[in-house]
Amino acid sequence: MDTESQPAITDLELRNWLELPRDVISLILIKLGAIGILCNAQSVCSTWRSLSKQPHLFRSIDMRSHRDFPDDGDYEKMRKSAKEAVDRSRGELVEFSMARFGNDDLLHYIVDKSSMIKCLRLVSCYISNEALIEVLKKTHCLEEIELCYSTFSKEVIEEVGKNCCELKSFRLNCQGYRYPRLESDEEAFAIAENMPQLRSLHLFGNKLTNVGLEAILDKCPYLEYLDLRECFGLDLNGDLEKKCVERIKSVRLPDDSTEDYEYEEYQYIDDSMDGYGSYDDFLSEAYSEDYDGMANFSEGDLFDNNDDDDDLAIDEWAYSFSFY
Repeated sequence: MDTESQPAITDLELRNWLELPRDVISLILIKLGAIGILCNAQSVCSTWRSLSKQPHLFRSIDMRSHRDFPDDGDYEKMRKSAKEAVDRSRGELVEFSMARFGNDDLLHYIVDKSSMIKCLRLVSCYISNEALIEVLKKTHCLEEIELCYSTFSKEVIEEVGKNCCELKSFRLNCQGYRYPRLESDEEAFAIAENMPQLRSLHLFGNKLTNVGLEAILDKCPYLEYLDLRECFGLDLNGDLEKKCVERIKSVRLPDDSTEDYEYEEYQYIDDSMDGYGSYDDFLSEAYSEDYDGMANFSEGDLFDNNDDDDDLAIDEWAYSFSFY
């Protein structure tokens, strides 16, 4: 074989990656994040496994994306991984985010071992009102809380404001309801009365009306960012929109673009209802055409005589669509 025709082996190809400086390896591990470390990087070699146990690598743990989990869907294994990540932080954890697999036990575990935690993001988690309220009474350093795509009572929101005196950012995002138009200012009033120090407020898809928005604007004078996208119960034609724009540096209005939204947004009964005489007419044709996902629920599942359960039933249907 003609060796002259073979490509030359560069110094880069001969480099022993195990000889990388420890600080460079640490930077790589930080970029990989908790899931990447636990599921992949720590298995590279003994050196990487040793370095992967450094507490500072787990000061910020983000487990919202399940794509990196080899056991996506096995929530028990995912909870075990989350606990291991918290253990490796050795009390230095300041930011924790999770989606879907969170439950009461895991939430208590995280908070009990993380006295320094400042940011908690819970997306579509199976957490009870009681457990969250208990946890809030132990997390006085929280500056940012996200409670998205979940059904929590207004009492929880009140407790967030009462117990988290350092709170600067609050996210309470959910699905947008264009049809049927569901309106409620309970959450808006709870925010207005208990979170006067807020700088950033995300209410994507909330059911508040102009009355609830007015209360927030009057009681939260330090707001600098307000996300009202897909809040279809609002009518901002006139002085209210002017008031928002004049008082707050950055405002996202109900019909603003959602292209930069971090989760895949979903509107319940979107504009496809246009042209139908009533909501019942829409449902009748939807079932006859077997819309994807709708066949899993009867109309009684979505709206029964118990109004308190209606939101939960709608949310369960919406969860059949992937946010990630």
